[in-house]
Amino acid sequence: MERLKKINYSVLDLAYVREGESLNQTFENTLENAKFVDEIGYSRYWLSEHHNMQNVASASTSLLIGYVANGTSKIKVGSGGIMLPNHSTLSIAEQFGTLDALYPNRIDLGLGRAPGTDQLTASILRRGNNFMNYNFEAEIKDLQNYFSTDNKDSKVRAIPGEGANVPLYILGSSTDSAFLAAKLGLPYAFAGHFAPQQFYNAVEIYRSQFQPSEFLKEPYTIACVNVIASNTDEQAHYLSMSMYQAFLNIITDKRQPIVPPEKTQLELASSEQKYMLKGMTALSFIGSKGTLSQAFDEFIFESKVDEIMVSTNVFDQKAKRKSYQIVSELFR
Repeated sequence: MERLKKINYSVLDLAYVREGESLNQTFENTLENAKFVDEIGYSRYWLSEHHNMQNVASASTSLLIGYVANGTSKIKVGSGGIMLPNHSTLSIAEQFGTLDALYPNRIDLGLGRAPGTDQLTASILRRGNNFMNYNFEAEIKDLQNYFSTDNKDSKVRAIPGEGANVPLYILGSSTDSAFLAAKLGLPYAFAGHFAPQQFYNAVEIYRSQFQPSEFLKEPYTIACVNVIASNTDEQAHYLSMSMYQAFLNIITDKRQPIVPPEKTQLELASSEQKYMLKGMTALSFIGSKGTLSQAFDEFIFESKVDEIMVSTNVFDQKAKRKSYQIVSELFR
């Protein structure tokens, strides 16, 4: 299983809100989880921008990144991602320039083009602007310009931001993002934890089309996947019921907080909903250390990814950290 020892491993956290839990406790859990993985060798800890969701508290992503970076010491902290159409590029350059000044060489900026919410909420975030013709590539280049010292003579500058060391990552769940990341010569993170259908095609397109840039000489791929590890396969599958219920709630448009396994109602799902659920969770690694070791070895061999980013939606926080620990033991 030497393949597992040769790649980086990291965390995607959506700051899941658990049933009966305050937002303050949600954020404390996020920080405690980040501290834990910081000590056991994880490469990065990313937080994802979502809005108008009862079960996700990562709407103010850059604020949470600062909170986590301040409470940790070594791990890189970043966005997985910032949904760029919701923001002005100047504002994002200033926010992440500030973060880089506070926590030098530890801040990542993953960028997505999806709204991270429903269309009504997106229209409010964007002040009703029509983004049907939104040019993601042009906005990324605009952001890069604000970060560049070549912009120092411009009438509009990002202060903080100009000259900041904030690496950009392109996030995606389709082949469109793969072509763009390859064209721009930027690292590519695929959202396999909820949209796995085009994963293999996307990473192959990215690698075959990659154009070296001043930012990256060789292609670099991150696969974000669902991972729940425990002492036994049975216990891991039991814990995973909360994750499956959360995905089923997305399908049925019930955005409620995360519930413990014993309160899930997966048996009520229709045949069509079960089919959709299976598709959404196809890139899920659930089981004991031995089971996951073989599954990850095969996955890395087939996909040739450079980094595994784990999304672990487990209700019990001790069980969540146990899962992180087992994954760390596999990859260290």
